[in-house]
This record gives sequence, C-alpha cells and structure tokens, in this order.
Amino acid sequence: MAFQCQRDSYMRELVTSVVSCSPAELQREASGKKETVKGFNVKLLDTVLFPEGGGQPDDRGLIGGVPVLRVTRLGPDAVHFVASPVQVGQEVRVEVDWERRFDHMQQHSGENPSRRRSGAVSWELGRQRSTIELDAPSVTPAQLRALEDSVNEKIRGHVPVNVQLLSVDDPAVEKVRSRGLPDDHAGPIRIIDIEGVDANMCCGTHVSNLSHLQVIKLLGTEKGKKNKTNLVFLVGNRVLRYAEKSYSTERSLVSLLKTGPDEHVEAVDKLQKSVKLLQKTNLSLLRDVAVLVAQNFKNNPQRGNFFSLHRKEGDNEFMSIIANEINTEETQLFLTVGEEKGPGLFLLAGPSGRVAEMGPRVLEMLQGKGAGKNGRFQGKANSLARRAEVEALLQQQHTAEGE
Repeated sequence: MAFQCQRDSYMRELVTSVVSCSPAELQREASGKKETVKGFNVKLLDTVLFPEGGGQPDDRGLIGGVPVLRVTRLGPDAVHFVASPVQVGQEVRVEVDWERRFDHMQQHSGENPSRRRSGAVSWELGRQRSTIELDAPSVTPAQLRALEDSVNEKIRGHVPVNVQLLSVDDPAVEKVRSRGLPDDHAGPIRIIDIEGVDANMCCGTHVSNLSHLQVIKLLGTEKGKKNKTNLVFLVGNRVLRYAEKSYSTERSLVSLLKTGPDEHVEAVDKLQKSVKLLQKTNLSLLRDVAVLVAQNFKNNPQRGNFFSLHRKEGDNEFMSIIANEINTEETQLFLTVGEEKGPGLFLLAGPSGRVAEMGPRVLEMLQGKGAGKNGRFQGKANSLARRAEVEALLQQQHTAEGE
C-alpha cells in the first residue's frame, strides 16, 4: 500500500477516518534518558504522516489536534502513537509538521544523486547532518569538489523527480537499483526516478524536482568502518541554517579575538600555546606552595598532631604533596580543594585505624565518592558546605583519643 504522503509528499493535511485505536507504550529518549510513555496506537484509513523507513525518520504532526509522537509501519499499515485516544470511525484531520517533513525530503532527495555518483553503500539522515558511507578508504578534496559541483549542476538543471508504482512482477523492477524489500512488504513497489540520474526502490518522501533542493554542501569526510569513508553533507535549508550559524560564530570570534576571520586559526593557536605555558607555570608554583605549606606546619613549634587546610586552587597532587611532606603516621590531615560551598576534592590522611573509621563519615557528610587504604582516604565531594562540621568532628575525635 502507498500512503498519501508517498503519493503526494507536498500534501500537508488530510481528512480521513480512524480504523483502530488500542492502548500501547512508547520507548523513547528524553534529555539523554530512556523513558516509557503510555498512550495509544492509531491506524487510519490513509495518512499524510510518513512512517519511519528507507533510512528516513518518521514524521511528526497532529491527528484531530492530538500530537503524534511516533509513526511506524506494520505490514501495509502506518501506526501512529498518540498520548490521547481517538474514537474509532471518527473523521479526523491529519496535519504534518511541514518544516520537519520538507527537511527530510530535501536530505533524502539530495542523498540519491550524491550516492549514485559516489559509489555509496548506505546512508544516514541525522538531526543536524547526514552521512553517506562510501566504499573507499579515502576521498581526495578534488573528488569531493567534483561530486559537489556535479550534484549542484543537476539541482540548477531543474531535473524532475518522478514516482512510479510498479507491480512485483513488472520487468521494469529488475532495472532499478535496490537494497531489497522488507519481509512484510505488501502492495506495489515504489520507484523514485530522478530523470537521467538515478532510479531506485524507495519508500521515503521526495521533492518533485531537484531544484527544490536549492543547494547541496559536502562538508567533508570522516573515518568510517574498515576500508570505508563517511561523507558528511547538508542539503537545502540546512545549508542556509549552517551558513547563518557559521557567520554568527565568525562575528563572535572577531569580537573575542580582535582579529579578522582569516587570522582566527593563527590567533587561537597562539592562545593555546600561551595557555599551556601558563598551566605549566601554575602547576610548578602550586607544587612549591604545597611544599611550603607542609614546611610551615612542621616548623611551627606549637603545632599539634592535627592539620586542616582548604584551598580553592588545587588538585589531588597538591594535597598528596602536603601529605607526603608531613609524617601522617603521627599527624592527622584533612585537606580540601575547590569551591567553599560547592564541589571539590578531599584527602583524609593519618593513622590507618583512625582514617579507616572516619573516612566513610567524611564521605557521607561531603556527599562524595571515594575510597581509602594505607592511611589515606580521598575522593570527590559534591558539596563542601559542611566542611567546617567535618573538621570539628575530626578534631573532637582526635582530642577524645588524647593524641
């Protein structure tokens, strides 16, 4: 069966009737986490919402004003997942998210001539960019330019894109490019014929003329699977958005770097070298400070056997140097670095028995994660807000033991 979205990919809405509506669940990702959404699977007499397939993501839209969260294909049917039920037999208006649909049409139709001319083996339509997998270990810049120029020439040539529906036993089927049909395919075979360029089996939505693609931009290549190369590309409105974003970034860099676009790479390179030098100098000074802190404590005639220190600037090495310089078999240390009320690092060192006893308490109070052995307990603290309480607890325990 061919859906209305496949017969006319430019049709934005359709009045049809509800065939079935049954309870269902949808597994999806939200903010990087998987969640289960309860809702309903709806089948319609026909639809303008494309179900996922052929490398193309599914459409979004509305059924009777109810948002459609997913569209999949089950045999000859398109299954629409919605959060609210719709009445079986009811006539409903189905509306497609046109911006998303037209974007998919541009990327999919732009992939076809690119793949035909590059010897591609597969492709992927991503949210921000799309890729074509080339059966080659590498591609030269000259080859990329030639491919891009060739496809853009076809776009400027207003090449028609025709849809044909053929029966399975039609001899013409054998003459078109195909990756095979799904096992549950039913009905006629759909052929996308880009005149004089490519003809292949495809279930996706396409433009009716290559001029509707506007332009294609091959951004470059990335390493793919063994002996394969991934070609990254944008088509149509994505090129416009990319140009707008690139220009905005360029203007921001001009303001930050105080140089023109042609000098940005050189300016950033100089900054990186300066930062590395400063980091190296800062690390050396921090190590010297750690040694001085330990020496000042050891040279203090009135010092006891308990030492506590917090420093905003520092790291694990800073605390370890102090602990190494001070005899922790006799002296208990409580060291922290980071924001006073925020996250940071901590080190508890001293007699092994005492550290083993107090380490988990310190970990709990600082809402941290860590572990200890051989007289040292260290880790990350989610919050140093209770640092003063931890110090008081350690001093109290130290005094109670009479050391």
